[in-house]
Amino acid sequence: MTKTHTVSIREVDRKFFKAIKDGTKITETRAATEKYRAIKEGDILDFVCGKDHVQKKVVGVKLFRTVEEMAGELGIKQIMPFVNSLEEMKQIYYSFPNYKEKIEEFGLVVFELE
Repeated sequence: MTKTHTVSIREVDRKFFKAIKDGTKITETRAATEKYRAIKEGDILDFVCGKDHVQKKVVGVKLFRTVEEMAGELGIKQIMPFVNSLEEMKQIYYSFPNYKEKIEEFGLVVFELE
């Protein structure tokens, strides 16, 4: 059974929302907490940024223990098209509230979007 999950994107991160909406960003990553581990292939992600919404179907799900492992397998640009280095990517992740700790505890989940 297909489920729809709401995924919030902060207004300050609108460039990520726009990239998902226009299809230039085909993956979404989150700390692999219980909430995000429940999302399965075939589910719908309803991305919300301010008053804007866009829905994308999940066509693949992968789990990683670390940012380095994820970037090594998928490449930095597939995950964050706007960054140029692993260090820059880590700085962005760690700028989100409690994300460094969440990643260390739960790892990361990557959703491949249709």
